[in-house]
Amino acid sequence: MKQENQENLKISFPQRLLSPIKHFLEAELLKSKRAKKNLKNADPFLDSNRVLENSLEEDLDEQIDHFETEVKAKFLNKRIVQLRKALTRIKIGKYGLCESCGKMIDTDRLAINPLATTCVKCQKEKEA
Repeated sequence: MKQENQENLKISFPQRLLSPIKHFLEAELLKSKRAKKNLKNADPFLDSNRVLENSLEEDLDEQIDHFETEVKAKFLNKRIVQLRKALTRIKIGKYGLCESCGKMIDTDRLAINPLATTCVKCQKEKEA
């Protein structure tokens, strides 16, 4: 009976700790969105002054730069999704709780990676 009551208690971070985390995540989201926008401007394939009749070396450089831009854009897209997910978890009161087991994620883990959604134990099981 005692264990049942403990399981029914709602576990969450105090608001005084969540507020700075939320502000940090919001700032990171804005930075990531700006970086994504700037990245589009750096893509040589989207350059209006692009010359289509390049030498082989210039064409290769454009291909490599375009590939790098796409890789960075995919990374930024993934980060934006993770940041939005973390902000949503704060909003619904589930930030800091493991998605797999429901236990609190160690604060040291969250300090290193505020986007973590699983505890170390569940993450290791997931990767195994």
